[in-house]
This record gives sequence, C-alpha cells and structure tokens, in this order.
Amino acid sequence: MLDLLADRTYRHLFLAQIVALLGTGLATVALGLLAYDLAGEGAAMVLGTVFTIKMVAYVGIAPIAAAFADRVNRRRLLVALDLVRAASALALPFVSAVWQVYLLIFLLQSASAAFTPTFQATIPDVLQDEARFTRALSLSRLAYDLENIASPTLAALLLAVMSYNALFLGTVAGFLASALLVVSVLLPSPKAAEPRGVYDRTTRGIRIYLATPRLRGLLALSLAVAAAGAMVLVNSVVLVRGVLGLSASDLAWTMFAFGAGSMTAAILLPKILDRVSDRPVMLAGAGLMAATLVTLAAGVAFGGLVWLALLVAWLFVGFGYSAVLTPSGRLLRRSAHPEDRPALFAAQFALSHACWLVTYPLSGWLMTEFGAVTALLVLAGLSALGMAVCLLQWPAAEDEAIEHSHDNLPLDHPHLKGHRTHSHALVIDDLHPRWTNQF
Repeated sequence: MLDLLADRTYRHLFLAQIVALLGTGLATVALGLLAYDLAGEGAAMVLGTVFTIKMVAYVGIAPIAAAFADRVNRRRLLVALDLVRAASALALPFVSAVWQVYLLIFLLQSASAAFTPTFQATIPDVLQDEARFTRALSLSRLAYDLENIASPTLAALLLAVMSYNALFLGTVAGFLASALLVVSVLLPSPKAAEPRGVYDRTTRGIRIYLATPRLRGLLALSLAVAAAGAMVLVNSVVLVRGVLGLSASDLAWTMFAFGAGSMTAAILLPKILDRVSDRPVMLAGAGLMAATLVTLAAGVAFGGLVWLALLVAWLFVGFGYSAVLTPSGRLLRRSAHPEDRPALFAAQFALSHACWLVTYPLSGWLMTEFGAVTALLVLAGLSALGMAVCLLQWPAAEDEAIEHSHDNLPLDHPHLKGHRTHSHALVIDDLHPRWTNQF
C-alpha cells in the first residue's frame, strides 16, 4: 500500500488527511475539558449537544455544499474550508458561554461536512486505477484508526506541560498544515455538470444514490455499522468503568482492541478484494458484527461480563466495521460520472451520519434503562436488519443487468446515458456494456 505514496499528489492529500485528523482528535479532548470548565457537572449534556450538532451539520450541510462544489475550483474550496475550520478552532479558547461553543462547533462541523465528501471524491480522480484506489481506501481507514490512538496519546503528553487551551492551537496547526498541503498540488477538477436549479443540484446525489440498488444496500450496511459502532463508542466506558470497575487505562486498551481489529481488516482487505467482490466481503463484515454482539450478550447473561471476552468481542466488531466501510468508496466510485462524485460522496456522508444520529442516542438510552444485555441484543438486531435489507436491495448477480427503475434518475446518469427507454430483467444486453459495472 505504501507504494501509493510515490504519487506526489496523493502523498500530499494523504498527509493532509493525517494532520487534519490529528488536529480534530486534539480538539475532541480539549472540548471535553472546556465543557467541564463551563458547565461543571453538566459537561456531559454539553458534550452530548455538541455531538448532536456535529451530526445535524453532517446530515444537513453535506448535500447543500455538494450542490455548489462543481461551481468552484476544487483546490480553492478545500483550502477555504480548512481555513474556516482553523478560524473556528482558534476562537474556541476565548469562549465564555456554552452557546458560543455550540455556534463555533456548528461552523467548524459545517465546514467539515463540505470538506470531507469533496476530499473523498478527489481521491478516485487522482488514483483512477481501481486496485490503487482500493489500497488508498485501506490507507485512509488505517489513518482513522491510528488517529484514535495517536491523538489521545499526543494530548496526554501536551497536557503534561501546558493547559488544555493549547490543544486548540494544535487543532489550528493541523487545519493550516492541511491547507498548505492541498494548495501545494494541482487537483483534477472534472467538468461541471449541466446547469440545474438549486433544488435539483442539492438532491441530485441522494436521488442517484437511492436509485442505485447496490447503494441502497450500502445504506442498509451503514445502519449495521452505526448500530455496532454506537455500542462500542457510547457504552464501552460504562462497561469498563461501571460494570467491570476497571481503570481509565483499561478503557484505553478496550478501545485499542476495537481499533486493532479495524486496522487488521484494513491491511488484509486489498488482497481479499483482489479475489472477492465487495458484496460478500461487506455482508460478512456486517454478519460478524451482529454475531459478535449476540455472543457477547449471551456471555453476559449467563456468566457475567469478562474483560477478556469484551476485548475479543471489540476486536471482531472492529474487523467487521472496517470490512464494511473500506470497500464503500469503490461502490460510490463506480456509480456516477466524475462530475457527480462529490454529490454522491456527500449523499453517503449525510445518509450514513443520519444512521449514527439514530443509533448514538438509542445506544445510550438502552444501556441506561435496560442494561448491557438488552443494548447488545437490540443493536445486534439492528445490524442484522441492515444486513437483511442489503441482501434484498443489492442483487448478488452483479455481472448481470438487474431489473430496476430509472424513474428518479437524472437523464445523464450513467445508468441512462444514451438509452432513454428500455426494459430488461436478469439478462446481459450487449447494447449496455456499462450496466455490468453499475449494479
């Protein structure tokens, strides 16, 4: 995978992703401490609201930003958004009221909601070979997992010698470094789509997404990921500190097990995906997450929670988590023209975060009101439901032209281009060779 870094453009973009992630990780730690300073015992409510604002911004802003992304030079847009994020982070140490935190976080996360899908849509234009793009997706997954380990470690080292407000300066530095790395390379800018109304541009990505069977399957798998991921991210602290009575460092090792599973999958997936298509790999990942949660629930119900069992469970959940997420960029890449990719990546960004917007509070509520066994079983059920819906929506015979509807697709979508009216069902039509790649 590291041979990809020989490509200067991709190398700079990958480094931009890493420094921005490190900066975001420092901000996460600093926000917790800032919330406690401002709200004391009410810090949990403040942080809960902050995360909700983040999800709302992701769901609401991403499609709107994508509607105008092809009207602006892509490099200038990414740099401008990095500067907005840096300015927002720079203002955070000077806030004196909780509402100011909410306002700045909404501004910062709105910029991220525009930045991330545009950035993700740029990578397949830089690495047009699918094998290289697959390896880039694995590297990206590794970067996210390593950030979960590196950022808290770096924050702990910095807090030993300075106040938490200085962490926000690290966030600013990360976003500024990202901007410098982006501006240092020339980025491909696909031709702009045909002129359309604001509503059409805003909803275009979601309409293409929902009209494509395999992407409807991807959305179902996004629910599976959000359900299992919310169990890990929301409830690990309760399981480790509350149920098991272990230390903060034990919590860190528990989260490390989840990250280690995800990293292992990211390393193995490029070779696996060279031999196996995306669908069985992603379904296996979802099935692994659901089965692991059910198995852990049975263990807790009949023998109580054991830390070693939790570590192994989170390792397997992390593996399944990455097995679903890593190939998703390949599906998006195949499902639109280059000029439509920002809109499609924005649709995935918004819709997948809508799943998290449901599972985050649901996970916490189930754990608080009914305990670990119920939380594990319900969230496992949601993961299994996502897997079942995917099986129904995403046909297995991808090498065949699958019966589907074009009613809601734009006329220049690759499913339609050059063929306005036709009917077909489970047959390969020689006149439509590209359909073999579209479903």
